[in-house]
Amino acid sequence: MATDLILGTAGHIDHGKTSLIRALTGIDTDRLPEEKRRGITIDLGFAHLELDGFRLGIVDVPGHEKFVRNMLAGATGMDLAMLVVAADDSIKQQTREHLEILRMLDLRAGVIVITKCDLADPGWTDLVADEVRTLVQGTFLADAPIVRTSVPTGQGLDDLKRELRRAAERARAAGVATTGGPFRMAIDRTFSVAGHGTVVTGSVASGCVNVGDELLIEPGGIPVRVRGLQSHDKSVDEVHRGQRAAINLAGIHHDAIRRGHELAQPGHLRASKIITAQLMLLGSSPLLKSRMRVRVHVGTAEILATVALLEHPQLLPGQSAPIQLFLAESAVTTWNQPLVVRNESPVATIGGGRVLNPNAERLRRPESLDLLHLGRLRSSDPWERSGASLFFAGLRDWQPADLPRLAGVEQTAEARKVLLEKGELREIAVSPMRTVRLHSQVVERLGDRVAAALATLHERNPLRTSFPRTQVAAGFQYVGDAAVLDAVLETMRAAGRIRLTDSGLALAGHGPKLSRNEQALLTQLAGWFLEAGLESPTVKDCQQRSAKNQASVPQLVQLLVSDGELVEITADYFLHASIEADARQKVAHSLAGRGLTLSEIREILGTSRKYAVPLCEYWDRVGFTSRQGDLRTLRK
Repeated sequence: MATDLILGTAGHIDHGKTSLIRALTGIDTDRLPEEKRRGITIDLGFAHLELDGFRLGIVDVPGHEKFVRNMLAGATGMDLAMLVVAADDSIKQQTREHLEILRMLDLRAGVIVITKCDLADPGWTDLVADEVRTLVQGTFLADAPIVRTSVPTGQGLDDLKRELRRAAERARAAGVATTGGPFRMAIDRTFSVAGHGTVVTGSVASGCVNVGDELLIEPGGIPVRVRGLQSHDKSVDEVHRGQRAAINLAGIHHDAIRRGHELAQPGHLRASKIITAQLMLLGSSPLLKSRMRVRVHVGTAEILATVALLEHPQLLPGQSAPIQLFLAESAVTTWNQPLVVRNESPVATIGGGRVLNPNAERLRRPESLDLLHLGRLRSSDPWERSGASLFFAGLRDWQPADLPRLAGVEQTAEARKVLLEKGELREIAVSPMRTVRLHSQVVERLGDRVAAALATLHERNPLRTSFPRTQVAAGFQYVGDAAVLDAVLETMRAAGRIRLTDSGLALAGHGPKLSRNEQALLTQLAGWFLEAGLESPTVKDCQQRSAKNQASVPQLVQLLVSDGELVEITADYFLHASIEADARQKVAHSLAGRGLTLSEIREILGTSRKYAVPLCEYWDRVGFTSRQGDLRTLRK
């Protein structure tokens, strides 16, 4: 079975790329009337070439500097390249820029072709070959064969086919021909065919698709259905990675699709306006600073973006560093996908790199832990990349099924198992049908924020021993599910960082710091409530009775509640714990085997309705009694 690969051309304008493809394949890739009139390639052209054991889908790109954006769109999905240099013109500006672009796309194999050899002396052609060999030093073409050709005479065409086949073998050996993974194709053309409707074309980047399959147009999540497929001008039932494909779609008008959109298996891609990437600046590039505007070429899309450097305030020519790109419009990318960066103006290629996090959140002040996990995203170890993707998901809904997109990992079930064994993955059940998955260090960071919030509360309320869970939770509503915050608090309790009860929580080692006068007033307050029995004073009464530290009375009363000396019946009715326990015992004895009305309970306690009503309602709330109509009984 033949292996399908994508071959792309590169080179300066009028160096004979299109004529060379026509001589190899018999196909004229200049399809636009303007291209025919001017004799130059403006947009992408396509052809195919059958070699022994290989089918090459050929993308002919324009060589004019004004159309580099079209060249970049065509470079998407290339597996091997053919760098073309004219013998009568030698190396030009677009030769250099196209070569830099190919380097940034991380191609592994290719062939160098010197065209128009019939127009130059053999000695001059030797000099051109030497110049080209010097140019490609340090690139993937450093050891590539140089084939001398002439289209009018047919010189070197058979040699070129032979070398293209060898380059295809090298590309296959490098693993580029793997056909697994979810289906994905960046769209480079869209048009309508009478009687058929919308058709899109592109180079299939991964997976396969069949007639009748349901797909999505991204960004946008627009559902479409595959009505028909063509590859190399033939109708087929399936297309797969490495093939040029024309796909007839149902469910969308061709005007709703543009170059830059992608066709993908549902659930595989997720649009984002923030991408984290590893960027390498060209040696000839000016330095790059944060907040600079650039043009980002990824897939077949060209998008304006603002750069944020994550390690240093500026990036020097030839240096590499992690960055974040804030895109003017959403894009769909995957881990390790190549991208090219060009100046906004004047337009020139300045660098390229790889996507690290395709669905990033803004890193305002990256800490050492963030940079550590960015390094792990560049690792060759799939489990390290899986853990890093989990870390950067933060509190979002991370799923193992996202790993192909987020970390380039296909063994999703094994990745989950490994992360659980390593203690990196925490799974928190928030409902019988839903589980939230967090990185253990995300849980720790959230715990640090809880600790900081508690420290602030302790500082502002030095007389409080603890704080209601609801008060603390109010500052963490962004966490979402309450079960997640509960899990964080339990982790902190187990580590000895907090004291945690049903009613409240506090930092371990933090407690009230009372002055001598406040300590004396605390003792006085406890005595007043004990002496008053059921008809205890209000907080305001206690303040009026206090000679000093009146403003501290509310917090001291709460401190007595936290210490268990007082029971909070209502917001302004407190009982000494021994008084409440004695009253409870009396009522329990009288309630044994029967029910009592409020009036009967009031008589047993020897108090008025003012105190009996809130006390009975408190007992109902805490589960001591149960009210049915006018009667209260002991709750079993």
